[in-house]
Amino acid sequence: MLQKVSICGVDTTGLPKLSHKENEELMQRLKAGDKAARDKFIVGNMRLVLSLVKRFWAKNANADDVFQAGCVGLIKAIDGFDLSFHVKFSTYAVPMILGEIKRYLRDGNSLRVSRSIRDRAYRILKVRESIEERDEEATIEKIAAALKVQEREVVYALDAISDPVSLYEPVYNKSGDTLQLLDQLFDESQSEEIWTERVALKDAIARLTDRERRILQLRYYEGKTQTEISAEVGISQAQVSRLEKNAIGTIRKEIS
Repeated sequence: MLQKVSICGVDTTGLPKLSHKENEELMQRLKAGDKAARDKFIVGNMRLVLSLVKRFWAKNANADDVFQAGCVGLIKAIDGFDLSFHVKFSTYAVPMILGEIKRYLRDGNSLRVSRSIRDRAYRILKVRESIEERDEEATIEKIAAALKVQEREVVYALDAISDPVSLYEPVYNKSGDTLQLLDQLFDESQSEEIWTERVALKDAIARLTDRERRILQLRYYEGKTQTEISAEVGISQAQVSRLEKNAIGTIRKEIS
């Protein structure tokens, strides 16, 4: 999330500033049913929403969506505020705005974590903190022993509450050269060596006779026995065995 000047089409640099007295007067008017006062009060308190939204810049969420969630919290606070509370509106509104933002971030996460797992993860974090306070290394083994649970349960709970990371997350940036997490991933099944071997294998198979390729197809791709192949191709099982061995020998010779 970047620190944007314009959020949801609103120029945040042009948001008005209301004094405490102006807030009180507008609140009294809007509670009396003055729609214009209500609109002015909402716009006049968007700076409060913006100041709270900035706490969540590092959450990788969409700034516009988080700001909208904060504005929903602001409106709920306006509707629920009672002049008889004898407190500043901002004191009442801040927890509601933060609650709405956190609810959006939690519910908007594609990975849903059950409360029982979250509770276990928080207990794990407390135990880890207490171990580290003793200047000890908080290993998975120590945490599991302290909570009397299996080590895999500790790992699973901690993984469950970890924020997903974008493959395009910058992990290094110097002199304009950005290295992303995606650049660090490696698929062993698609290495240059494997790719070269596949090309060589394809060329070797292309040099076999049609019957040899057919036998290998039936034997290793369709999983048929030599007896089944002999019945389908129309030759003896001994001939199938000989052709299969010759084909394999040819391929080994070509790719070695």
